[in-house]
Amino acid sequence: MALSTIGGVGMWSIVVALPAVQAEFGADRAGASLPYTCTMIGFAVGSVLMGRLADRRGIMVPVAIGAVALGFGYVATAFAPSLWIFAVLYGATVGMLGSAAVFSPLVADTSHWFDRRRGTAVALCASGNYFAGTIWPPIVQHFIETEGWRNTHIGIGVICFVTMLPLSLALRRPSPMHDDSAGVGSGTGLGLSPNALQALLILAGIACCVAMSMPQVHIVAWCVDLGYGAARGAEMLSLMLGFGVVSRLVFGLVTDRIGALATLLLGSTLQAIALMLYVPFDGLGQLYIISAVFGLFQGGIVPSYAIIVRQSFPPSEAGTRVGLVLSSTIAGMALGGWLSGEIHDLTGSYQAALANGIAWNLLNMAIAFFLLRRSWARPALA
Repeated sequence: MALSTIGGVGMWSIVVALPAVQAEFGADRAGASLPYTCTMIGFAVGSVLMGRLADRRGIMVPVAIGAVALGFGYVATAFAPSLWIFAVLYGATVGMLGSAAVFSPLVADTSHWFDRRRGTAVALCASGNYFAGTIWPPIVQHFIETEGWRNTHIGIGVICFVTMLPLSLALRRPSPMHDDSAGVGSGTGLGLSPNALQALLILAGIACCVAMSMPQVHIVAWCVDLGYGAARGAEMLSLMLGFGVVSRLVFGLVTDRIGALATLLLGSTLQAIALMLYVPFDGLGQLYIISAVFGLFQGGIVPSYAIIVRQSFPPSEAGTRVGLVLSSTIAGMALGGWLSGEIHDLTGSYQAALANGIAWNLLNMAIAFFLLRRSWARPALA
């Protein structure tokens, strides 16, 4: 959790810096969203690469690489002369080699250490990402306002390197490999081929996170548009992700009781309801409340994918398989972050972007319901 909280800054700092970066480089909203998109694409690719590396060499190696990459990447982006160079550096270092190392590989590794209450353990580990979203945005926003975004990036890089590298040494011990996928292995418990199940989970991951990205990526910029200021947006993002931590912990307990597929459908349905609340309300107090509700409703979606994969595929493939699915959620965040900005530029508001997110959310709900129905027909999965 500590590593994921520190290293998770890579997913959230660019959201807070978006207005400042847009102003400095003279870009439109879609253009200013490009660094975030590159970061998420890099994160998606890195989740698979780092997951495969963890399967082969253990978790300590990718985490140590992540510490070095974050330290170097943040310092390098502080000296970027153009938006394109800034975006590419962010994607390659902060996204692909940095923050990616302390999310899906750590989640997959955690799943090996627990037989009972695995859902709770995985949710705890996955909460580090949301702790990062709770703690970092107000800090980053404060230093952007007082020191500028370039000096702030240098500071973040130094903090990541000096804290994460020593922590990575605590992960030297190899994780145990408990093969509990017997009777379910390779996706057969759902009557699907391994590739078919993997593809459906990837599509579900993309769909849920295109929807999820609209508030998470654009809440700061939306508050600027509404005249509330970037600081209020950063507070809403922090509130959203703080309640997301609570949500992930609660949904971890729920997963242990009702199963990962049912939890996925429940979380997806609640996320759709929260997204719909943004459509008619945009008052300052209303946005604070809805952001808290959104965080509370959607936090259980992503960890449920890791449990589904862990129950459906051999443990020796966990890092790679979990990396593929969780990377699809990051790809969805990247696509959704850019798409929401593009729709905003075309329409002049975020209402159509919210409608787009709700449509993608409905696709995720349909996939979750389809898989849950197949599991009811095959009790072996339960």
